[in-house]
Parts: sequence; structure tokens; C-alpha cells
Amino acid sequence: MAVLDDALEDFARREVTLEGISKTVLVAGTGPAVVVLTEMPGISPHVARFARWVREAGFTVYLPSLFGRDGAYPEAAAGMEVLQRACMSAEFRAFASADSSPVTSWLRGLARLAHGECGGPGVGAIGMCFTGNFALTMTLEPAVLAPVLCQPSLPFDDPAGINMAPEELVEVAARIERDDLAVLAYRFEGDRHCRAERFAAYQAALGDRFTGMVLPDTAASPAPPPFFAEIVQTPHSVVTAHLIDEEGQPTVQARDEILAFFAARLRPA
Repeated sequence: MAVLDDALEDFARREVTLEGISKTVLVAGTGPAVVVLTEMPGISPHVARFARWVREAGFTVYLPSLFGRDGAYPEAAAGMEVLQRACMSAEFRAFASADSSPVTSWLRGLARLAHGECGGPGVGAIGMCFTGNFALTMTLEPAVLAPVLCQPSLPFDDPAGINMAPEELVEVAARIERDDLAVLAYRFEGDRHCRAERFAAYQAALGDRFTGMVLPDTAASPAPPPFFAEIVQTPHSVVTAHLIDEEGQPTVQARDEILAFFAARLRPA
């Protein structure tokens, strides 16, 4: 359904090389930087819509292309192929409870670059689904001040897993306490890919620094794109595919809370 694709023409495409690895990064906006990490199966029109909301809230969005075809509408078969390739990629640890995905090192470098280019107190980061936990790992970079985890889904085989090396988790927890940071997280109550056990594990590791918000399944859009309807098969994507863009909706409230969190941490009075 090419007519449903997003041309992403309002983003500048940059090739960013860090640690000898080059990736395309879509950039738009002005103000402090926020790194938006795409969910599966890539930078969909819904992910781009969220990035535009961040941009319109007064931030510079850095949207790295990590998998899939940029701007593609999430069809079921094509999305499943992207997911399978990502699970086999050396950049990710889709089935590792106690191992960090190597791509997070590159993403920390991107946050450092973005802070240098945009200035301000620091950088925000939001991960979604497959990349959900990456925003937390990125706090190993001192520039990251506002991490948000939306439906963090890795590792797939351990509902209570955090997808981070134990020594890095200890370092992250210490850094968050030392620098007076907070971590926001969101999930739907009936999400089979991000269950209550995972939020409990974050709470145990981070204590009161972690705030996990759980939305009722009835707050999810009943008509998401085919990849989410046929492959994900559960309320899942809080601020993208399952967001209902109507005033008063819980998913819109979640979006606004996230934007306010970025503003409070990156544009302090």
C-alpha cells in the first residue's frame, strides 16, 4: 500500500558515522535534542507522526534508521521479515536477558553528537517496542537526561528480563540516582510482549526513580496497521500504532506527559 507510506520529506536525511559504523538519521526541528528510536517494523508513518509531535513541541528530533524501510506502512508479511532479520542481526540481542544490544553503544554516540550540535542541558531519548529498553541503556552517556521506555519488549523469551548486562544496569542505576534523573515507562495492561513482570524488574532495579504507567487495553486503537493486528495481536504501541488521536484519550495523555517530561528536563525554567 504505497499510498499509505510517508515520504518523510520534512526530515533531513544524514549519514552519521560513529565508531566506524554509518547509519541514516532523519533530523528535523530546533531546540534541545531528542533521539526517537523506532519500533518494529521501522520508521512507519505512526513513528514519524510521533517524531513530528516532538519537533512541534520545540525539540530537534534525531530519528535513526535501525531496520525496515523508512516511511513504510507496516504490512504484516513485510514487517515479519524485518523482525526476523533484526532477531538474527549481531546489533541486537533479542533473546538476551543479561546482555546489552551492541547497537546501544552507537546510539550513545548519537546522543553525544546531538548534544554537541543542539546544546542545552542534555538530550532526551525514547525507545519503543524492540528498542524500548535502549533508551535506558543510553543513560550510560552523560548527555542523556530524559529516558522514556514505551512497551519495552526485549528479551522476547523472558517476561522479567531487562536486556542489559548486569554491570551496566548497576552503572545506570547509580548514574540515575547520582544525577537525580527519572525514567518514564508505558505499557498496555494486556500487552503480551511487555508484561507486568518487566516493569516489576525495572522497579526493583531503579526504585522510585522508575515510574511505570499502565494503560487499559480499551485505550488502544481497535484498528492498527496489519503488522500490529496480525503479528503483534495485542494492545502494544502506546504513542504510535495504537494511539487514538482524540482529545481526552489515555494515549494522547501519555504522549503529552512524555512531551512535558522532555520539556521539564531539557528546557528547565
